Amino acid sequence: MPEPLPISALQHLIFCERQCALIHIEGLWAENRLTVEGRILHRKAHGEDVGPRGGGRVEARPGVRIARGLDLESTALGLVGKADVVEFRQAGERKGSPGSVFPIEYKRGKPKKHDADRIQLCAQAMCLEEMLGVPVLAGALYYGVTRRREAILFDDGLRAKTSAAARRLHELVASGMTPRVKREKKCARCSLLHLCLPNGTGPGKSAQRYLTRALAGE
Repeated sequence: MPEPLPISALQHLIFCERQCALIHIEGLWAENRLTVEGRILHRKAHGEDVGPRGGGRVEARPGVRIARGLDLESTALGLVGKADVVEFRQAGERKGSPGSVFPIEYKRGKPKKHDADRIQLCAQAMCLEEMLGVPVLAGALYYGVTRRREAILFDDGLRAKTSAAARRLHELVASGMTPRVKREKKCARCSLLHLCLPNGTGPGKSAQRYLTRALAGE
């Protein structure tokens, strides 16, 4: 059985398969303002007293228990990671009303048009289901720009996309190959831009020719 991969790698995969390969195959990483802001937000979400081996702060409020920095794992998906926040909501007063498990993922930016954030959160829910043996029907994405939660339902369509993304992630890493890409508008936001060199590695491009021109000052 292959080694489990980080849940966060699903977002890298959906944003850009080359970025994903640079991080999870070649072991490259670089920071920019966006990644630093995101890391700070996650640390706050996990709680200031998160230990080096995981298992963050647990809070109790009326009707809900809140776990921060909760370790996650799924054998079925081959993924491991942490949940920023998981709310364990108690059953309602009405007889037969069940409790619920509600994961919340924190993001520094704002809601996106693609499914990367939703798939990452759904993967967390599927991990929780496998670990706890209970259904996890919904969760939320909290965005730092809007300062609001966006409710996410884990329907069959999103679960299928999440399972497919996990399979593709394992295929990519197992291949050991870093895909070529063409320069796109989104590249400007990537912290790995100076390591990726999309202008010199895209389709029909020669990395050697690009470096030669760059060194010549062209």
